[in-house]
Amino acid sequence: MKGRQLVWAGVLVLLLGGCVATPQQQRAERDLEEMKRRLADLERAVAARQQDQGLEGRLGNMARQQADLQVALDALRVELQKSNGRLEELSHQDQSLRDDLTLLRDDLGLKVAALEERVGKLASAAPPVVAPAAVAVPAPEALYEEGLQLIQKQGEFARGMEVLRSFLQRYPQHELAVNAQYWIGEAFYGEKKYENAILQFQDVIQKYPGHAKAPAALLKQGLAFHALGDIKNARVILQKVIDSYPKSEEAGKARERLAQWPAR
Repeated sequence: MKGRQLVWAGVLVLLLGGCVATPQQQRAERDLEEMKRRLADLERAVAARQQDQGLEGRLGNMARQQADLQVALDALRVELQKSNGRLEELSHQDQSLRDDLTLLRDDLGLKVAALEERVGKLASAAPPVVAPAAVAVPAPEALYEEGLQLIQKQGEFARGMEVLRSFLQRYPQHELAVNAQYWIGEAFYGEKKYENAILQFQDVIQKYPGHAKAPAALLKQGLAFHALGDIKNARVILQKVIDSYPKSEEAGKARERLAQWPAR
């Protein structure tokens, strides 16, 4: 029992002795704290150095950008000088052009003045102009009657057609316009221009089938075919006169003609 107490007392002494710091341990702790402090100072220095290097890099970039801007500015100055030179040249040319235009205007002014003077002299020397007498335009009925007399009475078919065409040109809507067209066909027939007569009569037949001149135009068209030796078509057309206008005077004439022509 006493021996166990001695052992436990020794262990206790050893434990208590381990808790008391020796001078060597104290120095080691101080050295460790000093190293920690120096390490912290060194880290701060490194961080500051890195910041300085970043700032130097930015300053270098700014310096390069400034140099580039300076080069661009110098180029713009050169272009500005060139532009000023061109503007001065254009201004000089513009002034020259203005001078030329001024001379041209003065020259034209002198020429116009000279021409006006000559015109004034000619006007004063020229005899007075007498207005032509107004030409009397005949009445439509008189003009139509003139053409009709030339064709019917005087046999002047060309002049008669000319007068009737003038009538149609002046009075295309007149009630005698259809008659004028029919008598132009009669003028062609009188000149033995049977093809022209056939076409003229056909114009009357197609445009005015209900007019009183339509059966006369159809009858004269058949006679024109007969004059050309086309008996077949001539008979067909005269029969058409009888069929289309049975009560007309031309229908009786068509029957007489058909009776005279031998059947073929």
